[in-house]
Amino acid sequence: MTAVADACCVAPAPRLGTRKAVLIVAALAAAGLAAVVLFALVSGDAGIATSFRSRLAAPSFAHPFGTDALGRDMLARTLKGLALSFRVGLLAATASTIIALVLALVAAGGPRWADAVVAYLVDMTMGLPHLVLLILISFALGGGANAVIVAVALTHWPRLTRILRAEILQLRGAEYVTVSRNFGKSPVYIARHHFAPHLVPQLLVGLVLMFPHAILHEAGLTFLGFGIEPTTPAIGVLLSESLRYLTAGKWWLGLFPGLALLLAVLAFDAIGNGLRTLTDPRGSQS
Repeated sequence: MTAVADACCVAPAPRLGTRKAVLIVAALAAAGLAAVVLFALVSGDAGIATSFRSRLAAPSFAHPFGTDALGRDMLARTLKGLALSFRVGLLAATASTIIALVLALVAAGGPRWADAVVAYLVDMTMGLPHLVLLILISFALGGGANAVIVAVALTHWPRLTRILRAEILQLRGAEYVTVSRNFGKSPVYIARHHFAPHLVPQLLVGLVLMFPHAILHEAGLTFLGFGIEPTTPAIGVLLSESLRYLTAGKWWLGLFPGLALLLAVLAFDAIGNGLRTLTDPRGSQS
């Protein structure tokens, strides 16, 4: 019995918790994305200046990602393309998050007809073919970065709207909200002082997790010719240009930009998981 009691009293060996591991991965992912943006800001004309002497050079120490048909360094072009995707994704995801927040507040805090209208808009938007809607909006606006931002912003808000609406509906029955309403506070006051603070975690996580969708759709639209101009070093442009050379064995022109895009999406997913872990009180002790 003594041996059993002693064994039960022995504390387990300390190990890295799941929460800490997620946060470390998220911090490393954020640092990597910040390094990409910093490189794009200080690189000057790297990846833009041509050098016909080194055109279509295979990956080497001087050019780790090789060069394209005009001798431009593919590593620099890939990093600049990612930085451009980050800017487009940030603007589009922010605009889409604002749309989702406004519609959720209107649906959950307004009259019944407003809730019905928002629910109809959500169902209608989610029922339409996503890529087709993106192409139509981008084409109607004439293409370019601004058109991609508007197209992504107008198509990515429905799911977040549903989440925020459900959260607000739970808060509407809270005692402090009822007391505030009985004191004659306006719906705008209640939404600003009672609903909005509780929605910050969902907004942050939704904003970050919307980044990968925005980046992928920007690359997809550009690849199809409805997005960013071909003269701009964007990931979609690099992948589109690589198609004419892949059959000639120039595999690096498509491989490295594609891998960079995949890693960027995974990095944003890791950051979103880290934010979700930070804002989830149930995981604070794990």
